[in-house]
Amino acid sequence: MGIGLSYFHASPVELMSMDILPNQNLKGALDNLNRALKIAEEARVEQDLIASIKMNLGMVYERMGAKDLALKSYLTSISINKNSDDKRVYAKSLQALGNFYNNQKKYKDAIKLLTEALNISKTSSFLDIERDANLQLSQAHSNLKNYDESLTFYKQYVIVKDKIFNAEKEREITRRQMQLDFAVKEKDYQLKQQITDAVLQRQVLFARQQHQKLILRQQELDLSDKEKMLQQFKFIQNQKNSENEKKIQSNDYERSKLISQYDAIKREKQISKQEQQIKYDEKLKIFLFAACGLVLCTSGIIYYNQRKTTRLNKIINKQKLELEQLSRVKDRIFSVVSHDMRTPVNSLIAFIELLEDGNLEQAKFNRYAGLLKNSLTYTSSMMENLLNWAASQMQGFNPCLEELNIFIIIEDVIDSLKSTADFKHITIENNISESIVCRADVNMFSLVLRNLISNAIKFTPENGKVILTAEIYNDELQILVTDTGIGMSAEQINHINKSDYQGAGVSTPGTNKEKGTGLGLLLCRTFLALMDGKLTVTSEKNLGTTFTLWLKKC
Repeated sequence: MGIGLSYFHASPVELMSMDILPNQNLKGALDNLNRALKIAEEARVEQDLIASIKMNLGMVYERMGAKDLALKSYLTSISINKNSDDKRVYAKSLQALGNFYNNQKKYKDAIKLLTEALNISKTSSFLDIERDANLQLSQAHSNLKNYDESLTFYKQYVIVKDKIFNAEKEREITRRQMQLDFAVKEKDYQLKQQITDAVLQRQVLFARQQHQKLILRQQELDLSDKEKMLQQFKFIQNQKNSENEKKIQSNDYERSKLISQYDAIKREKQISKQEQQIKYDEKLKIFLFAACGLVLCTSGIIYYNQRKTTRLNKIINKQKLELEQLSRVKDRIFSVVSHDMRTPVNSLIAFIELLEDGNLEQAKFNRYAGLLKNSLTYTSSMMENLLNWAASQMQGFNPCLEELNIFIIIEDVIDSLKSTADFKHITIENNISESIVCRADVNMFSLVLRNLISNAIKFTPENGKVILTAEIYNDELQILVTDTGIGMSAEQINHINKSDYQGAGVSTPGTNKEKGTGLGLLLCRTFLALMDGKLTVTSEKNLGTTFTLWLKKC
């Protein structure tokens, strides 16, 4: 059976390395599984093994397109395992048949079998079967348009997947800990051996040092005797020299006494002149210090006032610019609300009046309803951005920064915009690893992504692409939203990349004449600043645009 499964699961590269053509692997798998089944039936082995072989035969038949044979093999496997003690094989058989029904679009039959397999795996803690069953049930309910149930099972799939990942990570940590303990013990033994060798060497060295000290001590004693004899000779010579010096000093003392008396008289005269000069200099210094102090105080006061005036002027100019920016944003908001809110409301009133008349044809009803839905969808998006921006300006948004798995959040945002992208046949690719995390507020992060991806869809022609990637730069995480759209002008890029960007620009229609408010980028910049992040853009005309979100990496 193992050889048959190896044929079945082998990659094209592995098959080529064994000189087997890729289209011959199913035949090899089928032959080996049938041979294993024959041997098992002749040897009368346990029924669980026969059921497992039947289940694998069903998967091979299904891959070959033999649906009847696949169904028969799956049913035989389930009937054998139904009363078996091995619940794992039974749950795998139910899951395999459920997946078969899923592929045949018999979603209700698939749900019934997959639910039973899920219950058995939960009871017996078969995490891998529970994970796969949740994913298959999510797909089946999604195909039946039961999106709430589909989302519930998909969330369970993610939870069980995380459990399996955590268990594998814990086993890996234990294995590495054991390797580390072994390495520590091995190094400890080597260190003890080295210490023993070092102690022996130190003892030999100590004995040599003691011998050398004895030799040096004998030499010191000999030298000491010679020094004593030399000192006695020096003492006798010094005694004679001191007697001669006493006679010379007596003569010098008499001469220096006369010279000192003359110098004392001369110094008294000089001291009198110097005292008069010092008094004059002290008066002059006091006057000069007073004058310099007055000048310095006056200069300091003037300089301080000038600095204070310059600083206040800068603050006032900055506040003036901010007020002008906010005034322009306010005028833009009032313009958008007064114009864009009136149109959908008037359309809704007109539509209700048509409904009251009761003479509206079904085709017109559907067309008017579609137009009204698009108008109200735009209005809802506009109101959400307006309210979020207003809340941020009133300090109503306090970010709750936490460690986020951005892959899951991005998938949720992509799902919410999928219908808009599908309408223009635009593909959204999420090339970000599932293991990348960052530090951000989940609601603010989702809103920023939704605005950027929505903008990319808006300015990308039909059959285009929107690609999301991530890069790590030092202690920051870069999330790139790249599209193949119409791009931006150099003036627009410079305007968005300015550090003091505050205003809402004039909205540009999309490639299908989609409308906008011009508040999306302002809201993104505001929320990223609250999360200690920033937003930059690069673009080439008619080649596409890349928005880069800079956030702190965990």
